[in-house]
Amino acid sequence: MKKLASTILKTIIFFMSWAILISFTPDIHTNSQAYLRLWWEFTPLVVVVLLSVVFVFIVEKGKITIPVAPRFLKSSLIGIVLGVLWLGSVVTVFLLTKTMNIQGQNSVDYIWIWILASLLNVAMQELLVRGYLYQLWKHKYNVIVATILTTILFTVMHGGAFEAGMIPVINVISMSIFVTLLLEYTGTIVAPIIIHFIWNTIGAIILGGVSLAGDYPNLLINTFQGSLLISGGTYKFEGSIIVSIANLILITSLLVLNKRKRNDNLSGLLK
Repeated sequence: MKKLASTILKTIIFFMSWAILISFTPDIHTNSQAYLRLWWEFTPLVVVVLLSVVFVFIVEKGKITIPVAPRFLKSSLIGIVLGVLWLGSVVTVFLLTKTMNIQGQNSVDYIWIWILASLLNVAMQELLVRGYLYQLWKHKYNVIVATILTTILFTVMHGGAFEAGMIPVINVISMSIFVTLLLEYTGTIVAPIIIHFIWNTIGAIILGGVSLAGDYPNLLINTFQGSLLISGGTYKFEGSIIVSIANLILITSLLVLNKRKRNDNLSGLLK
């Protein structure tokens, strides 16, 4: 009971400290919405990094680590390949079924600044959810408990899904689960950041099929039509059952790969 109370308290303090500190962040004076968005994404990331350092090295005294460096290049490649396959499969179905039609192109100023802002945003989300907090619950209990609790947190952070309906909620939950399985398979948080970045950046800033903060632009002008079950309606990719199916396939594949990895590790220990 003491262990549970301590773990819950650390979780609350970590998350609330982050939320309180970012609320005091001052705005910068700029006429560029792109640079203002970059600042809005930069400060929460800095806060979560600093809090992670404090909790990992001071509170936990190094007993918990956030895996970043191990197999960096391999993990990055896995993240890129899976990210392209994940979003690519969804976009392919949308195009083949004529659910999505490209109508034209917008002129987006400072597009690389917007893309960088998107990267900072997903890095913050992954460090906040699957960084210290995930490793804390995994260390104190196990992977399953850590996955459940951080998935709940991730879903709450995407609270707009609850207003959108059942499928968007399922998509957020299943995304969190498969990204966590990817974290376990690669052994580093790099792959989850990359796959999340591909989804948000190409899906939102390029294609306009994913919802980010309201000021983010989208390069291509697309129309979405047809069955709400497939098109997602106003929620586009995020409200589509196609994404649910893609997520389920990824979850199943990563469960198999993780099981095979554990068996290989066990065999190596027994040799």
